[in-house]
Amino acid sequence: MKSLTELFRIGTGPSSSHTMGPRKAAEIYLSHHHGAQGFEVTLYGSLAATGQGHMTDVAITDVLSRLNMPVKIIWKPDVFLPQHPNGMKFAALNSVGFPEDEWVVFSVGGGALEYEGMTHEGSGEIYNMNTMTEIKEYCERTGRSYWEYVEQCEGQLIYDYLREVWEAMKASVERGLDAEGRLPGPLNLKRKAHNYYVKAGGYRDNLRSRGLVFAYALAVSEENASGGVIVTAPTCGSSGVLPGVLYHLWKSRNFTETQMLHALATAGLVGNLVKHNASISGADVGCQGEVGVACAMAAAAASQLFGGSPAQIEYAAEMGLEHHLGMTCDPVCGLVQIPCIERNAYAAARALDANIYASFTDGQHRVSFDKLVKVMKETGHDLPSLYKETGIGGLAKDYEQM
Repeated sequence: MKSLTELFRIGTGPSSSHTMGPRKAAEIYLSHHHGAQGFEVTLYGSLAATGQGHMTDVAITDVLSRLNMPVKIIWKPDVFLPQHPNGMKFAALNSVGFPEDEWVVFSVGGGALEYEGMTHEGSGEIYNMNTMTEIKEYCERTGRSYWEYVEQCEGQLIYDYLREVWEAMKASVERGLDAEGRLPGPLNLKRKAHNYYVKAGGYRDNLRSRGLVFAYALAVSEENASGGVIVTAPTCGSSGVLPGVLYHLWKSRNFTETQMLHALATAGLVGNLVKHNASISGADVGCQGEVGVACAMAAAAASQLFGGSPAQIEYAAEMGLEHHLGMTCDPVCGLVQIPCIERNAYAAARALDANIYASFTDGQHRVSFDKLVKVMKETGHDLPSLYKETGIGGLAKDYEQM
């Protein structure tokens, strides 16, 4: 597995695979074609089907238009390249307008790219164990925690980065709580985080606690939907779950910064395992790979904070993902709003429930996290494409695309 710096990415929404990834691909291509007389970019499959709602074309054009040359976007939603549903083909136009030097690249989730000669760009493999079973047994044998394994593989400098991540997460919650009004796009949705936060204060104990978790998760998700700065955890579309849980526990339990960074490391390890062994791309495996994985990460982080054993943390993560198994990715009008925002809030609450459930056990259970990740991948690949971020099936059916 690669570094957590490639899982937790600080950037702008609304989509890591449809906005952040394509923007990065355009930057790479532009850096090698400063002499081009124009550009032609073909979007395939899911990128084409929901690209306008996710501002894929805007992200690409913003980069390539820096040369003040024409940029043509070609949409092919019915063409799915075999490697991944999120395919793009870049071509530079010569002096007579003929495309040349074509480059095919795939946005595989969480802002990461795959293309010929390079897979999951960035640093090399730095983790020597790539399954939860291996890592859990290692931790139990050596008396280490999951965050200590992360520290051992990444080095102390990872905490400098995780501190940036934590600050960005807190900032996104607080901006989202302060913001009111309408979200961009044709759905005319009103922001809810501020109202949830105010209403939560009128309840007692458990209901107040749950209302605050909803408010914090909504705040980040609404920031993402507005194109604000968020952290992929593991994606933009699921960016509200982990910050919602961590911010609530930090505020209500007075955990130290060090404890929060350890929880982030544990959550990151869980997300990294799924990214390495399956997928975190809604276009590839549905929303189970986004909100489901985010719930697993948040459940593991909560269990870490409350002193869970390696087995209990693994169990909490397994439950967080298992109970999202088969969840479709069906964004209405191709926007990261319905049902995405609400799912983030609900998954944050479920993550806390998974932690509580696991804490009542000794951590022993029949279905391992690794088994579940394998099943999630198989389930996702069995789902028809209309349920995987194409905006034409499920809840998105009968709604016109932007």
